[in-house]
Amino acid sequence: MDSLLLARMQFAITTVYHFFFVPLTLGLSVLVALMETLYVRTGREVYKDMAKFWGKLFLINFAMGVVTGIVQEFQFGMNWSEYSRFVGDIFGAPLAIEALLAFFLESTFLGIWIFGWDKLSKKMHALTIWLVALGSNISALWILIANSFMQQPVGYVINNGRAEMTDFFSLILNPNVWVMFPHTVTAGFTTAAFFVMGISAYHLINKSNIPLFRRSFQIAAIFGTISIILLIFNGHAQAQHMVQTQPMKMAAAEALWQSEDPASFSLITIGDLSQRRDVFSIRLPRLLSLLAYNQLEGEVQGIYNLQAQYEAQYGPGNYIPPVAVTYWTFRIMVGAGFAMMALALYALFMVMGDFFETRTVVLRIFLFAMALPYLANTAGWLMTELGRAPWVVFGLMKIEDAVSPTVSGGMVLTTLVIFTLVYGVLMAADIYLLTKFAKQGVKPTGEELPSDLGDTFPSLVGAQD
Repeated sequence: MDSLLLARMQFAITTVYHFFFVPLTLGLSVLVALMETLYVRTGREVYKDMAKFWGKLFLINFAMGVVTGIVQEFQFGMNWSEYSRFVGDIFGAPLAIEALLAFFLESTFLGIWIFGWDKLSKKMHALTIWLVALGSNISALWILIANSFMQQPVGYVINNGRAEMTDFFSLILNPNVWVMFPHTVTAGFTTAAFFVMGISAYHLINKSNIPLFRRSFQIAAIFGTISIILLIFNGHAQAQHMVQTQPMKMAAAEALWQSEDPASFSLITIGDLSQRRDVFSIRLPRLLSLLAYNQLEGEVQGIYNLQAQYEAQYGPGNYIPPVAVTYWTFRIMVGAGFAMMALALYALFMVMGDFFETRTVVLRIFLFAMALPYLANTAGWLMTELGRAPWVVFGLMKIEDAVSPTVSGGMVLTTLVIFTLVYGVLMAADIYLLTKFAKQGVKPTGEELPSDLGDTFPSLVGAQD
């Protein structure tokens, strides 16, 4: 049994499980904070009920995220000890800060938020959930600072076969961080918006607690539209950065075998991977150059040209990532993103026109659309990591050099099966609990809310405080 392949499978499976929960944590914490802020601002009990209801679902998701995240760090020492030895001096600082600052901030104030209802003042209690949201997103920042070193190593020197940090500020100001972090955060915001719209749509279809879920849908539609537009624009910036720093990943994502100037964009490509050529392809002339450089001309390097360049730079070897996986995960991510933008814009149109409650068929679509951000998040992560192959740290360390030499294939297979089963049970439990409490809803308070968004966003309708 190939211990390297099994170790990669194990890390991929546990990360996909973990990343199922992370984006919803990032976005839902902010939405709950917004809802409680509306309660403080307006004094309407329905906003308090909203914050409690969506906060309960946030807590379930947060607990699962913590449990699934712990195992990932253990894998660095168990399956990837050579990798840990190589990058330990770099990774130590951001991971320690993430745990000691961001995670402790998040978990401490989450406890205060849970038990502080009616014990703290309204403003102080609302502040605690904002600190939870801040901690969640700062935690993501430090994780991505560590991950960005794998994508674009900076601020280091190689000493005795190890990467040692020479400039902490170069590490945190890594250009890759500042395209990757906004993309991850806005993906989390979009995930939360579609989560809230989907569950709200379920209750609107079933005519349960109309005021609460009507307003939840309205808030999520506005929040989601802003988030998905920012997400797509930032994704464009991230792709342009990728052309400069990891051109092989972009070439694989476009199945671009030869360099082109101007470069064409692939609408669909079916290739012969054994011969590394296209069998059938529909391409739009000049569009890839436009996306890469914001102009209709500009060379985008091809797979064969980069392979020859890397052989000259790094020595003999295969530097081509799995093209089919990189190509299709990129299209799944982008396709799901544009589908969400279309749905979010239509949701906003319905909300501003104040007729979304009558569109039962459309509301049912939002039930199924809850899957779209999860599909995009998973595909995007796979494309980001697999497209970097054969590097685990780009240009410095290959994947086969990172695995633990003393861990046998049988050991990895055993833990792979156990972790997959345990995580599968946790995933099932999470979906069961989320479904159970989402369907329960909230007992109506009898409070009537205005049909427009005047008390929520007064500037939109000209209302005054």
